[in-house]
Amino acid sequence: MDFFILKKIIGSLLMPLPIVIILLCLGILLFKKRPALARGFAISGTLLLAIISFMPVADKLIVQYEQSYPVFNNQYGKIDSVVVLGCGHTSDKRLHPSQELKNCALQRLTEGMRILRDQPQATLITTGYNPYDKVSNANKLKQAAVELGLPADKIITISEPRDTADEAAMIAPLVKGTSFVLVTNANHMPRAMQYFIDQNVHPIPAPTGFLVKDPEGTSVWFNFIPDAANISKTERAWHETLGRIWQWLRS
Repeated sequence: MDFFILKKIIGSLLMPLPIVIILLCLGILLFKKRPALARGFAISGTLLLAIISFMPVADKLIVQYEQSYPVFNNQYGKIDSVVVLGCGHTSDKRLHPSQELKNCALQRLTEGMRILRDQPQATLITTGYNPYDKVSNANKLKQAAVELGLPADKIITISEPRDTADEAAMIAPLVKGTSFVLVTNANHMPRAMQYFIDQNVHPIPAPTGFLVKDPEGTSVWFNFIPDAANISKTERAWHETLGRIWQWLRS
């Protein structure tokens, strides 16, 4: 099996929600033969589900990544290029390119376009592979950017990278010695920055797609009710933690 696909499968199984399901399934399967053990699995799965769906826990986990870098407000002077990292899409003939993008890809492209509005001399660099589609994510991002008004000759696509490490390795030769902005989701930015720094280039961070807005805001009672959105935050935080561990092991 392709190592990239194997890595994705293992990573997916190590996410909190799959672990909850595995624990509950073990509780059901062992209910008759090992009732005490089954109870333990069922209680553990239920408690874990409650914890990962609790906003104070989810926000605490994700905000440590999201607050690592400031928002880009054109405070770094003239730049040469804006790098928008890939984040996936699904081709659908009924939809326009911008509608085919995953939310994270659309968030990144929107931020890239916002920066280019104030830095019109800059080039847009889009990246991203898609193993399940004949159109790469880099090209789909380009199609969406053109749809939103950016001239096609202002866009460079890098379609081969399969993950962030590949993106950094393939983009670094293009941007070395230049001033460039790196756009990705706020929770992903620390890991992405490190991959580029490892390639001896120094991007200007432009985090976007914040899952926690106003982290110092006053809590209200409904923030303490379990919610599926909080599970998503917890999973993103855990995904980044696993990614940082893998990054450390590779280094």
